[in-house]
Amino acid sequence: MPTNDDERLPPGLALAWGLTAKTGRLGRKPSQSVEGIVEAAVALADAEGFAALSMPNIAKRVGLTANAVYRYVSSRDELLVLLAETAWGPAPDLETGTGQWRAAAARWTRAMIERCDTHPWLPDLPIRGAPATPNLLRWTEVLLAALTGAGLSSAESLGCALLLDGYARRIASARRDVRDSSAAPVQSAAVSRFLQPLLHEHGYPILASMMTANEYDDAIGDDDVAFGLTRILDGIEVLIARRTEEG
Repeated sequence: MPTNDDERLPPGLALAWGLTAKTGRLGRKPSQSVEGIVEAAVALADAEGFAALSMPNIAKRVGLTANAVYRYVSSRDELLVLLAETAWGPAPDLETGTGQWRAAAARWTRAMIERCDTHPWLPDLPIRGAPATPNLLRWTEVLLAALTGAGLSSAESLGCALLLDGYARRIASARRDVRDSSAAPVQSAAVSRFLQPLLHEHGYPILASMMTANEYDDAIGDDDVAFGLTRILDGIEVLIARRTEEG
């Protein structure tokens, strides 16, 4: 059975796999748990955003002092690892049968976007290396299973996974930023009125035409998500067809 004796492991990795850190400290019975601290941190981030995730803020939410939080997690970096593992949660179930890769990849990408809609701060979490915790590895595994099952190599499948992952995070982040801007509708209308004559005057005819037809705005709807995702999947489909011909 694996142990967490190696001090070179990233913070939080052993805890994410259910291995408790060894400690020689004595004291009162803990009033909280690691799970409770993480749940409080998720609730805080949901309510106030990633910037609010300081140890003092989390401690206040669970009725502890900032120093007392370190009885449960050794550092903020460790807490962020556990936070990501909890917030991303279980991976979606994907169809992996013959010809199912495209539907599986689309479902996976939309599931990522939906998870970010639930926890809008997820795209702000720092990414430190490849996934190594159970839930995040499962997200990767299910997509790789669908793509390798379609005929791609493991390396090609991982490259496609990174592409879809980046797309989902960028879309989720942009949607959140637009949604959080309460003044966006008013500002957008004012900007359009200001720009329209200038665009014609300074040589932006395509954008001027789009703005006149209300086709140029910062909203990101389902059609926009589908358009970009379809283009990515079309490219992956070309790669799969090429590998099928070579095989």
